[in-house]
Order: sequence, then C-alpha cells, then structure tokens
Amino acid sequence: MKLFMIFLLTVGVVGCASQGGGSAGTPAQSISRSQQIAKIHTELAASYFERGQFDIALQEIDVALKSESSYAPAFNVRGLIRMALREDQQADEDFRRSLQIDSADSSAHNNYGWFLCQRGRESEAVAEFLAAVKNPLYTTPEKAYVNAGICAKKINKFKEAEEYLQRALVRQPGFPDALYGMADLSFATRDYAGAKSYFLRFLQKQTELSAENLWLAVRIERKVGDRNSEESYALQLRKRYPDARETQLLLKGE
Repeated sequence: MKLFMIFLLTVGVVGCASQGGGSAGTPAQSISRSQQIAKIHTELAASYFERGQFDIALQEIDVALKSESSYAPAFNVRGLIRMALREDQQADEDFRRSLQIDSADSSAHNNYGWFLCQRGRESEAVAEFLAAVKNPLYTTPEKAYVNAGICAKKINKFKEAEEYLQRALVRQPGFPDALYGMADLSFATRDYAGAKSYFLRFLQKQTELSAENLWLAVRIERKVGDRNSEESYALQLRKRYPDARETQLLLKGE
C-alpha cells in the first residue's frame, strides 16, 4: 500500500516530534533548554523529511542531537530518513536506539515495524506494531493494527491479518485504511463479494482513489461479473494514471 505507507510515516514523524512519540512525555515546565532545542530541530527535520529534503533534515537532526544526545524522537526521525535513503543498517540502529531510550514510544515502534515490514522481516514487524498498541497513551492504535494486518497478509497469515484489521475497525469504525485492507485481504482469500462490500464502504470514506485502489476495484468487479463497474474503474485508471504500473497491468490484460 504505497499511499498508506507515506501517510503512515508522516503521521509517525509528527507524532514523535510534537507529542513525545506516544509515550508519557515530559511536562512542558520541566523541559530543559537543551531538550527544547532538540525538540525544535527534530520538528524541523520532520518537516524537511516530509518534503523530501533529506540532506537538510539530517543536518537538523545533527543539531538536535548535539543539543541533547539522548533525545529519542531525533533517532526515530533519523531512522525514517535513513530508511528513505536505503541506508538500512543505520536506520535499524537508529530505531533501536530510539526504543532503547524510550521503550514506550508507540510512534517509534510503529515506524520501526513499518521499516521491518518493508525489508522482508514481517514477523518482527508485527511484534513491533503490537508493542505500539500496548501503550494506553497511544492515541491512534488503529493505524498500528492496520499495519500489522498489511504485514501479516504479506506472509499469507490471513487469519491473523483479518484479526488485526478487525481490531482497527473496532477502534475506529469506518477507518478507510482498515476497510481497504479488508477489501484487499478478502480478494486475496477469494471472498469476492466480501471484497466488493468492503471496497464500497471504503469509497464512502475515501474520495481520491490511487492507481492501486482502482486496480483492486477493477479486479474485484471482474470477479463478481459486474462489467459496467469494471469498465468504469478501468477508464478512471487509464485516464488518471496512464503511466502507473497498475495501468500497464490493465493494458496487458492481466
């Protein structure tokens, strides 16, 4: 889920920089000057990271860590930057360092889990997502549950994937990412009627569809035999995303 990954990382960065990463945090009145400086520069790094300005983001992290060498959110954000740069060993070290300093940081668990999931370490990843939701102060556990579901599906653990996605929906009924995850999972398990039902619910919450969303819709409608809906989604895919990988698959008749 390419779009969801980007959204996930953005949310993780903002959370860790502004709210102590989902842990209890330090009361504002007790934050030292060095911690304030570290916090400001970590937030700046997160902002540059979101804009794809990785070099400047790393410079801001350096300033943050020079001010406060054990500032956990700075390591969390640097892990994301290094992940984007494919510096995997350093990214792994940064995420681990962040969690060593603050083991209750749900944002860091979530981000580290996504890193592991993208690098083929799915079982470790799911453990990190589940660690994230253990923190009662974590305000968005549904996101970690969805990530756990996505990652479990990658290794064909469909029962576990459904459990995690349903937990996300219990936490937040109508959560678009969970509905889409269930549509994708239902399609993978050949429950095409269920896949269409979840996708229609997803459509009620999500107006902007990605190439990936549209390609799933095309395949679902093809399986349930709704030719009109299939062609409608296919037309949107061709017109809106002519160069996308999904469009090329459509044109090849796959």
